[in-house]
Amino acid sequence: MSLVVAGVNHRTAPIAIREKLCFGKPDARSALGLLRESGLVTEAVMLSTCNRTEIYMIDSSDDSVQLIRDIFSSRLGDEASTYMYVQRDREAVRHLFSVSAGIDSMILGEAQIQGQVRDAWEESREESGAALNRLFQTSLLVGSRVREETGIGRGAASVSSAAVQLSKKIFGSLAGRRAMVLGAGDVAAIALECLSKEGVRVSIVANRTFERAQVLAAEHQAVAMHYDECWENLHAVDILLCSTASPHPVVQCAHVAPALAMRGDRPLCILDIALPRDVDSSVGDMENVFLYDLDDLKAAASANLERRNEDIPAAEKIIAAEVEKYWQWLAGLAAVPVVMEFRSQMDRVRAEELASAMRRIGGLSAEQAEGIEHFSRALMNKFLHEPSVRLKAAAANGRGLGVVDAARYLFALERADSTPPEDKS
Repeated sequence: MSLVVAGVNHRTAPIAIREKLCFGKPDARSALGLLRESGLVTEAVMLSTCNRTEIYMIDSSDDSVQLIRDIFSSRLGDEASTYMYVQRDREAVRHLFSVSAGIDSMILGEAQIQGQVRDAWEESREESGAALNRLFQTSLLVGSRVREETGIGRGAASVSSAAVQLSKKIFGSLAGRRAMVLGAGDVAAIALECLSKEGVRVSIVANRTFERAQVLAAEHQAVAMHYDECWENLHAVDILLCSTASPHPVVQCAHVAPALAMRGDRPLCILDIALPRDVDSSVGDMENVFLYDLDDLKAAASANLERRNEDIPAAEKIIAAEVEKYWQWLAGLAAVPVVMEFRSQMDRVRAEELASAMRRIGGLSAEQAEGIEHFSRALMNKFLHEPSVRLKAAAANGRGLGVVDAARYLFALERADSTPPEDKS
């Protein structure tokens, strides 16, 4: 039994790879179901965002990682292993805590990831269990602690705000500019707020579900439009920010070309912060179009990291302490059934041997028989106390949970065909 995370993120894979591994809810449930049906994975949670796709699992075999490779390879082909990372046990715990705290984000300290972690856990509850439920619950608490007790989250940029700042490379000040936002989710809402703070004069919100566009537009004094009519207004805006949940590009050259013909020499800045991407890459080749996607935010992320470097050690100290707390709990959780099974088996042996001895001795009074029974139980408890305590402690302090598997093997608590556990030290 071990805790494993396997996946890809913005550090290991470019956006062209990450968007192929963007799992919607039905696809995520299907992938997690395959893992559980394999019999190698007892719990699993998938976290799929614009900057990462990761699967956390409690497994019983190294073969489970190959299952994830197979899932990723079905979308990426043979190159899946090139971008994939695997972390186990404490390192897997530390990784999730760092993700939830915003330390592993492209934009250091960004707050949206915490909600994404919560959503991923809730959407995977059918496939998770005690170990991963506790892991994800703790990760949310760790994320909150890091933001409350360190400066990692003060004034932290979001993906939306970083994208808006990127548009200032084209226009300088955004005061008086016009913008259009495609999408009506949380990211779009943050983008509208950021645009407003920068002095953008008129904003348009377009969404497939017009009612959602109306709600968001009303909150930000913007204009709501249907997708069908928004393209007619593209020529009048300076910034197009795209954040839909479409599985395919929604902005094509055919949408942009008529607007460009009406704009003269005025540049059009397109900020595509969706995954999969909303804008066909060929749009970026059009004259006077400046197209930026998520990977273009890395420069802003680097600057953000330099400004907050002093906050990272304090955050990592909180994370390290919480990793140990969780790991001791998990190790104890794994050790308890082994200890109980161990003691139960030893008690059966004690009872059998006592019954055999009592038959050979014979002629004992009830009081004498009770005394021998008490002696046998007390002796067994004396023998088993220290191994039980040390088994729990070793499981918590050792590397991984191999010691629990070793105990199962040594005391014949496994199936008859069990083989010695692999040494992972």
